[in-house]
Amino acid sequence: MIRVLIVDDHAIVRRGLRELLADEFQGAEFGEASDARQAWEELRAKKWDVALLDIALPGKSGLDLLKEMKVQWPNLPVLVLSAHPEDQFAVRALKAGAGGYMTKECAPEELAKAIRRVLAGGRYVSAALGEKLAMGVAKDLSCMPHETLSDREYEVMSCIASGKSVKEIAEELSLSAKTISTYRARVLAKLGLKNSAEIVQHAVRNGLVI
Repeated sequence: MIRVLIVDDHAIVRRGLRELLADEFQGAEFGEASDARQAWEELRAKKWDVALLDIALPGKSGLDLLKEMKVQWPNLPVLVLSAHPEDQFAVRALKAGAGGYMTKECAPEELAKAIRRVLAGGRYVSAALGEKLAMGVAKDLSCMPHETLSDREYEVMSCIASGKSVKEIAEELSLSAKTISTYRARVLAKLGLKNSAEIVQHAVRNGLVI
């Protein structure tokens, strides 16, 4: 029997994951959290074998939570399961300590495979990303301007690059429009850009959006 903690702000996603994994892992025990605060409560309450973590959480981002989790529970396998394309966040998540990265469009059997791999101490990435990493396409990103961004700034940049408005991003991240505008201003300053159109151009030029 394994204990699986599911951290996602959408109840329907948490329920779907529970039902899916209950079939794959007989007798599995599940815990749920919709944000970082609830995740900490669950983590402190009992020992978990693996955590499934979304990036887009209200308040504190999933990547920030991941870094904190790895400080307190360095041996807890964490599989990031996100709506963001892996080209945008996979390398960043792996550097933060994730055992693997998957998009929510993945096949159910692939999710079970990924969980088994991280439980065994391995790492999981898709075949496509694995090939890019092996070929050196995903270079050391520390030299790239967008890698100076905080995780939340990076997330806002990605949303802008995907064509979302400040209002839409605020609703998605459960933050105020004013806060999103502040993050946008920081992104522009750090990247030396003038407006959202240049953010889109930067993201496309560096392969951060599909």
